[in-house]
Amino acid sequence: MPELPEVETVKRGLGRLLPGLTISAVTHDNPKSFPNAEHDVAQFLLQSKVVDVTRRAKVLMIELSSKYSLVIHLKMTGQLVYRSDTEKFGAGHPNASLIGALPDKSTRVTLMFDNGAHLYFNDQRKFGWMRLIPTAEIPQIDFFKRVGPEPLSDEFTWQVMHGCLLRRKNTNIKAALLDQSVIAGVGNIYADESLWGAKINPTMLVKDVPGKQIQSLHKALRDVLQLSIDKGGSTVQHYVDAEGKPGKYLTFANVFRREGQPCPRCGTIIEKSRVAGRGTHTCPVCQS
Repeated sequence: MPELPEVETVKRGLGRLLPGLTISAVTHDNPKSFPNAEHDVAQFLLQSKVVDVTRRAKVLMIELSSKYSLVIHLKMTGQLVYRSDTEKFGAGHPNASLIGALPDKSTRVTLMFDNGAHLYFNDQRKFGWMRLIPTAEIPQIDFFKRVGPEPLSDEFTWQVMHGCLLRRKNTNIKAALLDQSVIAGVGNIYADESLWGAKINPTMLVKDVPGKQIQSLHKALRDVLQLSIDKGGSTVQHYVDAEGKPGKYLTFANVFRREGQPCPRCGTIIEKSRVAGRGTHTCPVCQS
């Protein structure tokens, strides 16, 4: 599942390429991937101009001049690949579809634009989707009503973060960070990295984490998310950046996937365990 920086990377890439283009045609091969009524597609998608590309949590939105938006969730194996005579952009689950001839057997939806460009939505496992929804109604979708605050927003102070975490005060801090209803877009990589940065044991209950460490966690989380966005996403195994280059963040990771290697802070060997149902990387000294 992509995390916030990866989806932000996709948003920035498409945001550079799509605004101002008009959608001239669409094809799809699977109603689960494109669950939209033909009437709505004809009236609100075709001949609509792309106004903007936005993101909320791990979900992308292509806003249209028809006052509708294409809401896109890549899920596990989704890709978005833009091709024109002069531009190429690909991001998503790693396989040859990012660079091969398209459409291919994984292509679920193809959008065609008035400049001759194509946007391919590829998805091997068919879990992702593109839904055409009135833009004004998007905040009322159940997911958007439940999702927590954006961790990089100006309003997301450490006090706000503390209040959100305390909704799950009797669970461990890592499980709370991974809960999308608590904080939007944080996944396994960034939970491990931010907990290491704040010197917090991931098994500690939220109610037992001192306020000063919550402040440290707030800073560490925002720093690591911003660093990953600056590096174009987290990993060459899953995403490429807005220029089609591999994400570089994991080159700079301190604990994630570094089990058996020395902690950059104290030199103790990093350990891997299982917390909140996920592989978890910690320094047994720094996070004791």
